[in-house]
Amino acid sequence: MKNRVIHVKGSEVTVVSRHEQDYISLTDMVKRFGDESVLYNWLRNRNTIEFLGIWEQIYNPVFKPLEFDRFRAQAGLNSFTLSPKKWIEATSAIGIYAKSGRGGGTFAHKDIAFEFGSWLSPEFKLYLIKEFQRLKDEESRATSLEWSFQRTLSKVNYKIHTDAIKERLLPPRLTVAQTSVIYASEADLLNVALFGITAAQWRQLNPRQPGNMRDAATLEQLVVLSNLESINAVLIHQGLVAKDRLLQLNAIAITQMRSLIGLDALKQLTGAGAKRRISK
Repeated sequence: MKNRVIHVKGSEVTVVSRHEQDYISLTDMVKRFGDESVLYNWLRNRNTIEFLGIWEQIYNPVFKPLEFDRFRAQAGLNSFTLSPKKWIEATSAIGIYAKSGRGGGTFAHKDIAFEFGSWLSPEFKLYLIKEFQRLKDEESRATSLEWSFQRTLSKVNYKIHTDAIKERLLPPRLTVAQTSVIYASEADLLNVALFGITAAQWRQLNPRQPGNMRDAATLEQLVVLSNLESINAVLIHQGLVAKDRLLQLNAIAITQMRSLIGLDALKQLTGAGAKRRISK
């Protein structure tokens, strides 16, 4: 997310995202109160060090408490000084970080920035919290609108997707003319039951397509084709003529394709849902 700016009592204060957390520029906050020395004076304060240390112990698993204790013991001495860089390097702190270059400065987690605001001015802190909350409310509304739009778009796309599936993947109901034809090849009988055309008809429609119609089939179609082969064998043993078997196989193909389309478990069987060839 890009840097955002809030206006606090006439001052522009930058808010950035870091590790999915909001950090506020202490450098911007201090401008209306003086220079960076104001920030350094706050850091060397014993109460500040204790607050920072407790915050780090709560949220930072790699924080170095021994270094924290050393700083706390020295706080209050006239000779004691502490900079953001020194605090970060010694304790592995994450609540404050320093950024160099354009748009740089010292940034702190919002909890710490609010504490710094109290030290600068109770009034400034209240306006800081107010403007920060306004920013978050605006972002929340924007996110909600975006989610609503994406959800609506998803529903529309899903309808388009399902319509395409029905149009392109579900086996067509066979016409009277198709069922009246006795196919010489049992393989073509299965092709017509599932794909609605024979292998020769597919090649005429797809002269530049490599392989045959089964090579171009979807995973769902190949699973149903395998089932139709077994069912057709049973129907042959029962003595059904080709026309009657074709009608039954077509109805079964339609039912099974409806069940399999969109089934995640089926795609997991082949990793990324890659097609595998089923021999005739």
